[in-house]
Amino acid sequence: MTRHQTRRRALPTALALASALVVLLGLTAPASQAATPLTVAQAVATQDGASHTVRGYVVGQPTATSTVVRSAFPNDYALAIADTASGTSTSKMLYVQLPSALRSQWGLKTNPSLMGRQVDVTGTLAAYFSHPGMTGTTAVATAGTGGGGTGGGTGGGAGGTGDYDGTYYAPAVGKTGSALKTALHGIIDDQTKLTYDQVWTALKDTDEDPNNTNNVVEIYSGRSIAKSDNGGGVDQWNREHVWAKSHGDFGTATGPGTDVHHLRPEDVTVNSTRGNLDFDDGGSAVAQCTGCLSDSDSFEPRDAVKGDVARMIFYMAVRYEGDDGWANLEMNNAVGNGSAPNIGRLSVLLQWNAQDPVDAFEMRRNDRIYTTWQHNRNPFVDHPEWATAIWG
Repeated sequence: MTRHQTRRRALPTALALASALVVLLGLTAPASQAATPLTVAQAVATQDGASHTVRGYVVGQPTATSTVVRSAFPNDYALAIADTASGTSTSKMLYVQLPSALRSQWGLKTNPSLMGRQVDVTGTLAAYFSHPGMTGTTAVATAGTGGGGTGGGTGGGAGGTGDYDGTYYAPAVGKTGSALKTALHGIIDDQTKLTYDQVWTALKDTDEDPNNTNNVVEIYSGRSIAKSDNGGGVDQWNREHVWAKSHGDFGTATGPGTDVHHLRPEDVTVNSTRGNLDFDDGGSAVAQCTGCLSDSDSFEPRDAVKGDVARMIFYMAVRYEGDDGWANLEMNNAVGNGSAPNIGRLSVLLQWNAQDPVDAFEMRRNDRIYTTWQHNRNPFVDHPEWATAIWG
């Protein structure tokens, strides 16, 4: 072996020793040793006064030991996170204190669209509001992004940006009013169309219960029911047209009658009660649909899906403009629209959009329709603020 060969072998060995020394001194850590975030359940059980990173879904704002609000947030001081986006049991939540430096970016009063987003939070696991919590929070990030940035996300809030702005939505970004509506129509009318039979299969995917993959979740009642229990019988689920198909007389033929962006599973009886009613506040309690109200000319869904309903209606009013053989679907501020290609009440739908922010279930649904079924998106799930930019 020559002297030059000896030097060539010595160099990599020296580099390896230097790298090992850096790790031993704590200056860095090999990727394989990167800490895995705790689950919320683990964090609730740990509460050891030490610093940890915890991963969970934003499910509301804690205001007392056993109270978490999901809308009308009073301030930006705290988050409640859970292991599922649909979690409602406060005993399974971690209450996260937000210091002043993090409030403008991560507080729910300023950023209500954070609801349902999966985040990583870093801080000291210690009681907050006399409840398992995190205090002295040093960082919040969209799960998997690291650091303390916003992480983009598909659920951009007011004035926000989304993952598709530079590609799918590029022709619409920066526009408002009728120009925005026209641009969005030109984007989302490029879609794969399903038959009415295919809708059954699509809904079993798009509306799958995140807590039980054998079930779907009914839009109005919120009931989780077996995917296989679909049909027309009492207590089965069927295909609800959120934009009632008689409002424009499009039936169930391929087109608006089979557009999965506004078709949802619902209990047969509740579907019949809703019928072709417009949307508005008020009325009498609806059987088998806790939180729903109806009267002779309108239907009010439960609070948890009011925004979902509004954003589906906004989609339909932009997607179907009368240029493809179907009626020009438009919203108005009336109820009792009958067979006219209109649905109301617009002012109430705009309120619902603000009242009930986009959640993880809506985001996943939008993604599944885009990637697997129709290959178009509901822009008002990605950018709920665009509703006000067009109709507000």
